[in-house]
Amino acid sequence: MVITLPGVYPTRGSTTLSGYGQNPYGPPSPQQPQQPPQQPGYGYPAANSAPYQGGYPTAPPVQPYGAAPYPPAQPSNGMGTAGLVTGLIGAICSAVVFLWFFGIILGILGIVFGGVGRSKVSKGEATNRGAATAGIVLGILGLILPLVYLAIAAAIGSSMV
Repeated sequence: MVITLPGVYPTRGSTTLSGYGQNPYGPPSPQQPQQPPQQPGYGYPAANSAPYQGGYPTAPPVQPYGAAPYPPAQPSNGMGTAGLVTGLIGAICSAVVFLWFFGIILGILGIVFGGVGRSKVSKGEATNRGAATAGIVLGILGLILPLVYLAIAAAIGSSMV
């Protein structure tokens, strides 16, 4: 017994039916007419350009490690920085009357370290001229303040006699 469904043709010598109205051994179904290519939209390449190949765009080439040169190392001036720090602490200690002795010692160290730092800057071995100069100035201030206090104390002491 052969079952006939509308649009389905049985095959000869077989009891199976091909599905969806297509006969694999019969005449081919009419081809769909090809549609004309659509015009490219905004942002697409022109019609005369190469067709899109698909896939993702390639990544830019990666440089191997160490290919980019590092900038040259900046010369540092530890002596200029040490002069700034010791000069600043010396000036603060000199401003506090009862720490004047530490202010004098740190003021001298600030002047020495600042002077060595300035000489390194002039030779091109260092770059922080301002810190070295500030160390010298603050070291001088650390030396002068105790002398000013001593002069004021001497003036007050001599006026009381």
